[in-house]
Amino acid sequence: MQSKHLVDPQLLPLLDVLVEQEFSIETLPELRRLFDEQMAAMPKAEVSGVLAREFVVSADDGHSIRVLAYRPEQSKEPLPAIVHIHGGGFVVGNPNMDDADNRALCRDLGCAIFSLDYRLAPEHPHPIPVEDCYAALLHIYHHAGELGVLPNKIGVKGESAGGGLAAALALLARDRKQVPLAFQHLAYPMLDDCTCVAADPHPYTGEFVWTAKMNRFGWTSLLRRAPGTDEVSPYASPARANDLAGLPPCFMMTGTLDLFLEEDLEYARRLIRAGVPTELHVYPGAFHAFDFQRDADVTAQYRADSLAALRRSLEA
Repeated sequence: MQSKHLVDPQLLPLLDVLVEQEFSIETLPELRRLFDEQMAAMPKAEVSGVLAREFVVSADDGHSIRVLAYRPEQSKEPLPAIVHIHGGGFVVGNPNMDDADNRALCRDLGCAIFSLDYRLAPEHPHPIPVEDCYAALLHIYHHAGELGVLPNKIGVKGESAGGGLAAALALLARDRKQVPLAFQHLAYPMLDDCTCVAADPHPYTGEFVWTAKMNRFGWTSLLRRAPGTDEVSPYASPARANDLAGLPPCFMMTGTLDLFLEEDLEYARRLIRAGVPTELHVYPGAFHAFDFQRDADVTAQYRADSLAALRRSLEA
């Protein structure tokens, strides 16, 4: 293991739990089952004082998109809202995996949260996942009154592939001019298919949890062709966008051992250069999804930074 000596010691126990899997079309059904089991086995704190329900939104093709909605029990007035997009490399996962975290955020921030069950690749390649997310966002905006949401205080949040979809959703919302997003909040986002074909890949990133091989499978599944080729849409791979001006303020975090480190740093640099208010955090000794090690100091720091940034975004 060429980078294990660089891992924060408090994060090492997580490496014994999150074992690297072999991603392929043949293994994907079993991987999805194991992923759901793994997420269900993670310790979860009980959260009270939050109302949770489900509703569905119709996609353009008639598909019903499931939305998990949370709001504080005692809230009577319209609230700011977070539209949340789960991770999973575009190929696994569902919003149930973030249920406890979303309940806690709803309680701590006093906001509404809507977590989206977008369709997964490769069965549903681009543009279906981002269009599912956009259809849900548009529904929430247009039905803000009945959902108890402030239409001018809606932001997007996502982790990993969900962070990439959140960034793509921000681009789509900017360009379609139908929903004025208040912010984007991106945790180790999956932004650039060209990382798969980098001429000089980083020697110490991507050894753990989400590897270069898994990344290639995820992007190939989403794009339905090899990553790193010409004419990839920025709504699939946000790093492909030529112009980042006019996007909503951004919070972004990544770890020094995360495969996405350099693509995230570059996207943040470009956001700043385009005049987009941007807050960037890089956590030392942290690999992809490190925050599942909840008792680590670096996780506590990230959660504090994230919560503070979300609070500022929702109160702005």
